[in-house]
Amino acid sequence: MPLLGTAGMHGMSMGHEPAVNLHNLLTQWLVSPFAFGVLVACVAAAAWYINATARLQARGRHWPWPRTAAFLGGLLCVELALGSSVATYAGYTFTAHVIQHLLLMVAAPPLAALGAPMTLLLQTSKRPTKRRILTALHSRVFRLISHALPVFFLYYLSMYAFFLTSAIGYAMTHMWLMDLINLGFLAGSTLFWWPMVGVDPIPRGRMNPGFKIINLLIGVPVESFLGIALMSMARPAAPMYSLQSTHTGGAVLWAASEAATLLATVPIYLEWVRSDARAAKRIDARLDAGEAVVTAPEGYGMAATFRALRRG
Repeated sequence: MPLLGTAGMHGMSMGHEPAVNLHNLLTQWLVSPFAFGVLVACVAAAAWYINATARLQARGRHWPWPRTAAFLGGLLCVELALGSSVATYAGYTFTAHVIQHLLLMVAAPPLAALGAPMTLLLQTSKRPTKRRILTALHSRVFRLISHALPVFFLYYLSMYAFFLTSAIGYAMTHMWLMDLINLGFLAGSTLFWWPMVGVDPIPRGRMNPGFKIINLLIGVPVESFLGIALMSMARPAAPMYSLQSTHTGGAVLWAASEAATLLATVPIYLEWVRSDARAAKRIDARLDAGEAVVTAPEGYGMAATFRALRRG
């Protein structure tokens, strides 16, 4: 029987924290209607993705296997966060809660975005479905909720509002609310990471790779301060957690979030390099054809980004 069979339903840990060992990590998965629903949703999404790539292959169209691996990895992170022993231990120790948070906000969304699910959906859907999807993506509501500025503040400041107030303690005693908050963290993080590292078409055009990196680097001190604040707290983050686990969780949050930010710059930088290479090929092709090359005032690629920054 799962360690948190009762605790997970009421939101409070029952008895002492279970031992952290390989057996418990592999076997003590959370049993609840919500956890089961998450598992079904992840399996369904994985089945759709694999089936869609198979249909593309049957048409003779290639779909890169790293995209498939990334998308499935993102789904695995969601399941680990909300259904595995990570979710079980989150009822006992703040460190596990932080790991759950990192899986939902820092691991799953960028991996899923690298899988380009929207591109796959558009390439395998019928015309009416494509039209409805594109209409939704270009709607006023979606433009509002996906705007870079509010998404940036939502992504970073929501962590402060949750971890540094009584919100986490209240949510952990009302698990239906905690489940909704976890889904909200996942959705908000998806809006943040999708235009940052994803290869899907983005409404209103793509953000310049240089500005993507700047956007990530701006968040470094924000995440660092949150981790330090948790490590310096004189009281536990919530009544069911110890002060030691609060401090350990803060250290994990600080180190892991900074490492994830640095890793996220890799695909962005590679996109930047490829963008420069494509721009150079276009210029060479026009010159070879004897055509005049018209450049934007800022120019192309990396140099263009820095010129645009200097212009303000």
